[in-house]
Amino acid sequence: MPSITDIVKDSVVEFSRLQNWMLSAKSNNDMQTYNMMFERYRELKVILTVAGVCLTELDRIKE
Repeated sequence: MPSITDIVKDSVVEFSRLQNWMLSAKSNNDMQTYNMMFERYRELKVILTVAGVCLTELDRIKE
């Protein structure tokens, strides 16, 4: 079973990558893809918030 540290690390990495993809989709006006990724973005925000991670510096989407 993964430790909370591993879960947080993996979630931060995924959150960062996902935001890069979302920003790319939005800049290419691909809102269908952006909206599909937005659901995962919200899930990761919840996971990281519950784990006590401050998202102020990490969150580039801010929605």
